[in-house]
Amino acid sequence: MKIAMIGCGYVGLVTGACFASFGFSVASVDTDESKIASLKAGGVPIYEPGLGELLERGTKLGLVSFTTDLAEAVRAADVIFVAVGTPSRRGDGHADLAYVFSAAEEIGRTMAAEPDGGYKVVVVKSTVPVGTGDEVERILARHVPAERYSVASNPEFLREGAAIEDFKRPDRVVVGVNDERAKEVMARVYRPLSLNQAPVFYTDRRTAELTKYAANAFLATKITFINEIADLCEATGTNVQDVARGIGLDRRIGPKFLNAGPGYGGSCFPKDTQALIKTAQDFGAPIRIVETVASVNDQRKRAMAKKVVKALGGEIRGATIAVLGLTFKPNTDDMRDAPSLAIVQALKDMGAEVRAYDPEGMENARRMMEGVDFVTDPYDCAKDADAAVIVTEWDVLRALDLNLLKASLKNPVLIDLRNVYEPGEMAARGYRYVPIGRPSVEA
Repeated sequence: MKIAMIGCGYVGLVTGACFASFGFSVASVDTDESKIASLKAGGVPIYEPGLGELLERGTKLGLVSFTTDLAEAVRAADVIFVAVGTPSRRGDGHADLAYVFSAAEEIGRTMAAEPDGGYKVVVVKSTVPVGTGDEVERILARHVPAERYSVASNPEFLREGAAIEDFKRPDRVVVGVNDERAKEVMARVYRPLSLNQAPVFYTDRRTAELTKYAANAFLATKITFINEIADLCEATGTNVQDVARGIGLDRRIGPKFLNAGPGYGGSCFPKDTQALIKTAQDFGAPIRIVETVASVNDQRKRAMAKKVVKALGGEIRGATIAVLGLTFKPNTDDMRDAPSLAIVQALKDMGAEVRAYDPEGMENARRMMEGVDFVTDPYDCAKDADAAVIVTEWDVLRALDLNLLKASLKNPVLIDLRNVYEPGEMAARGYRYVPIGRPSVEA
């Protein structure tokens, strides 16, 4: 089995590396010459635990290669995965499918140039709206006879920070196909997962496309729900963690995604909820719940800065705030739509000086945050600051030396937007401690 992976972004690199670890030959394609040169030299453009080792092993075995020549990769491939970006289109929130359709055009032209090139399956791995596969099929049909190709949908369900584990031991693999020939090929692609008894779920192509958006929208809704319950808990003096446990023990609800925090971010949930909203509107079936989720989440991020203001008595002009954790979640360097972006901007707008620390995300953060002092140690970050704010629950921030942190701070104030620490312990150590959805405590 020879695979062409078009797109060396997060999904393309992880998926290609994992397929190569199964013994498939994977040619990874990208138009960014500097990225390809770096990958050939052993560099990894994203932070994902275990990815570097997987790529190194695959390269040494000759199972992974990197190229800017899409045609060469397509000609040699049995299966072509399209794993290019589908960002929110500027101005209207629709998914921008330009890269998907451009890849389809190149695939079609390449196959047309080889009339005896044989049958191939083109798999849309990118997150795309309902009907995208139909358009990819129409594009290919302009170049190639129908018997030479099939188009499938195979949405990814990878969590950043745990993507390799998710690929190799998935909850499910969703495959959308409209013909038996494509189904047989996709069954070969995912046969290595049968040892782990991975449930491979086959459906039609359009249903698979919608399944991805529905899954992300549901998880975004769950996050937003517990965040609003957290606000109610603060108003009533109750504990959101106990509420989350109490409802999460119900098997119909489950405990995952019930951790209150500053709102969701990242490369998927924000753009995917917006794309689903636009798709639903286009089809005349608006999804009001998801519309509200997206609106509430946007408002929540900036509102988190108000907790800092309240903790410091209502005024932060001239104060120095230490922000601990910048990426949208731990174990990634991804800053896209991270809550820290809105929180830091709000703090600066209210006149505060911001000092920030993150174990992996500061290089990306520097390109997205202006007027922020970046430091390489959490205690240097807190030095002489009027308050510290935990925004991302990195492991290194879960077991801080609280005595050293307190000694570093000008004022022993910690606003914990991830509920990492226990209020009783923080009070005993002399902190003013402000968590999410739990009563604040004084020393």
